[in-house]
Amino acid sequence: MKIEQFILESLGHASYLLASESSGEAIVVDPRRDVDPYLDAERRYGVRIVGVLDTHQHNDYVSGIVELSRRTGAQMLASAEANVGYDNRAVKDGEELALGEMRLRVVHTPGHTPEHVSLLVFDGADEPAMLISGGALLVGDLARPDLLGGPEEKRDAARTFCRTLQDKILPLPDHVLVYPTHVAGSLCGGNIGSRYSTTVGYERRTNPVLSAVAARDVFVEECIRMDDLPAVPPYWRRMRGLNQRGPEPVGVIPPPPALQVDAFARRMQDGAVVLDARSPEAFAGTHIPGALNVGLSTSFPTWAGTIVPDDRDIVLVLHEPSDLTEVVWSLLRIGYRVPAGWLAGGISSWRTSAREIGFVPHVQVRDLAARRGDYVVLDVRQPGEWADGHVDGALFVTGAEVPERLAEIPDGKPVAIMCGSGYRSSVIASLLKHHGRSDVVNILGGMSAWRSAGLPTTN
Repeated sequence: MKIEQFILESLGHASYLLASESSGEAIVVDPRRDVDPYLDAERRYGVRIVGVLDTHQHNDYVSGIVELSRRTGAQMLASAEANVGYDNRAVKDGEELALGEMRLRVVHTPGHTPEHVSLLVFDGADEPAMLISGGALLVGDLARPDLLGGPEEKRDAARTFCRTLQDKILPLPDHVLVYPTHVAGSLCGGNIGSRYSTTVGYERRTNPVLSAVAARDVFVEECIRMDDLPAVPPYWRRMRGLNQRGPEPVGVIPPPPALQVDAFARRMQDGAVVLDARSPEAFAGTHIPGALNVGLSTSFPTWAGTIVPDDRDIVLVLHEPSDLTEVVWSLLRIGYRVPAGWLAGGISSWRTSAREIGFVPHVQVRDLAARRGDYVVLDVRQPGEWADGHVDGALFVTGAEVPERLAEIPDGKPVAIMCGSGYRSSVIASLLKHHGRSDVVNILGGMSAWRSAGLPTTN
């Protein structure tokens, strides 16, 4: 048996190709939307992808299940508990799929989502070798059960998750390798470890959430506690439905055209939103007025999906033309269309055309402390970060919620935006300026600089 793990750091996502050496058949689990890596592996191993499965209908990215099936002829598989709109073979709890010497046992593991399945893998022996766990068990964590429904639905999901762990996961032998879909960087967990795999035995001994499984009521409270869970980005609301219906294949994508300044400006006049993928420092120094800033980084998809509208054309400002492919695919992976173009010559071409430019002023933490009363401090970090310490009197609106809570940000004083180091605060500063707030400043170094300066925090 061969197994290859594909990591997409920007989404905290892992997918898998499992291949039989004897039969030359392979299955792909939880594919991302850009499926070329799986096709490359298929050729490299000299195998044929015959099946493709999503362990659950994902909230955090667009699945490549339909795309990969179209390009390989592989059969699409889905949990018998799933409600999907694409042609599939439904697989039930306990059913086994045979690929040569390899057996894949379907295990219904609800909790993260109701339809969730994991794959227990046998490599020619009666003892299981590994578990492709999806979100049923993560490295040092479990996937969140709070994505569907209100408070009582969350509690029911946590109870279900507890039964899944007690009845399906913890009885497995210690040696079973665990390969999750959600890895470090995913917002589907609050404390996911940095390794990309683990074992049942290691998690049994070290995973703090599993330690509460014996006391079911305690576990339910731990599992649904929201304090340590990151806020859900707005684009997640669209993903599950899109994946249930079956995402449209993207096929071969023509690259977005380079647009000269006049053509770029016409696109803006026609309603296109400007997405500036340069660093916060570059954006602060010079940008196109009204542009949204999400610097190209491992956090790009999360924050683009937070502030960029999904119903308008997008035109790009890039640091380098070589960034284009990664920006385009990062947007496609979270359900956006291909951008309508990018600014030829970058921001310097806009600046030298004598068109209007914008800036984001900065304030240093000591100056902010000395003039605290002159500013509304808006803290846009995650709930767990806020709980660990914040500036006294700051307004807390986690970044994922700012687009819907803009009206809560007071007028009358400049708004100084605080995050951990300056990336997220630049994102939110650009959003406020996009919506007409001119009195916005970014706090240099964020809470990291505030603490380094020895300035006081409160809890």
